[in-house]
Amino acid sequence: MESADNLRYLLEVTRSGSPSDAARRLGVDRTTVTRRIASLERASGERLFDRSSGAWQLTDAGRRMLPHAEAIDAAVVSAFRDSDRHQGLRGQLRIVASDGFGAYLLTPGLLPLTDEHPDLEVAVVTATAHGVLTMRDFDLAITLEEPSPHAGVVRPLADYELGLYAASAYVGEHAEVRSLGDLASHVVIWYVEALLDVAPLRFLGGLLPGIRARVQTTNITGHHHAVRAGLGIAPLPTYIGDADDTLTRVLPTEFAVTRHYWEVVPREISRQARVRALRALLDDLVLAHPQLRPPRRRSRLDVSSRE
Repeated sequence: MESADNLRYLLEVTRSGSPSDAARRLGVDRTTVTRRIASLERASGERLFDRSSGAWQLTDAGRRMLPHAEAIDAAVVSAFRDSDRHQGLRGQLRIVASDGFGAYLLTPGLLPLTDEHPDLEVAVVTATAHGVLTMRDFDLAITLEEPSPHAGVVRPLADYELGLYAASAYVGEHAEVRSLGDLASHVVIWYVEALLDVAPLRFLGGLLPGIRARVQTTNITGHHHAVRAGLGIAPLPTYIGDADDTLTRVLPTEFAVTRHYWEVVPREISRQARVRALRALLDDLVLAHPQLRPPRRRSRLDVSSRE
């Protein structure tokens, strides 16, 4: 009978994309990883990975086998759940978050968790794109779009607001912005339109008709730094803009866009002590932050502006 332990190697290669990276995570050499995968392929009679590109990608047969590998991994972790509870949390928490939430809220807010559990390692990957939920290697993801229930245990996490911001020096040196139409004569900063695949952020044309972003970058940190440098005006989450005393909010009564953060946890690990501790931390962070609001239940993301 094929060893169930070999499924752990399939899981790690899937997570890391290469046998070399999987070997480092598992503490073995690359040859061991490739030998274990070859053993699985012989036993199944099918090729489990496509090796034609730089990264190893699962074949259809590999994708069919992956849930079984994940179930075994979850069972092993669950076996140590009670030990975690009594001895303090240990191991690694892998979090995928949108750029703004991950960089400006989550990472600075981790201190209570890392202080209480010194043996816990936290890895945060930030990305504002559909691709975050195609990653198998996460314990919890925070997204701007409502995930499918098939993705795991889903819940609304927080509501937040976007406003227009400019550097105080920029406001003093350029023509006054009295209406949204006046933005046509200013440099507007936003995402790279061709690469923006997140529906809740594709609102610029609808709320600012005729306004095109002259400066575009792929993440919210780039928007923030461009505004700070006096390059122009950008929509920013109020938890970024209001916290920066070098910035001034522009047209606060005319432009205020509500957006939502969602949380998703793979179903098979949703009861792990580490995951429960992280979810409790996120709840505390939302309740304590002045620019975040506890979520209201919703079936669709809304687009709103104040006229």
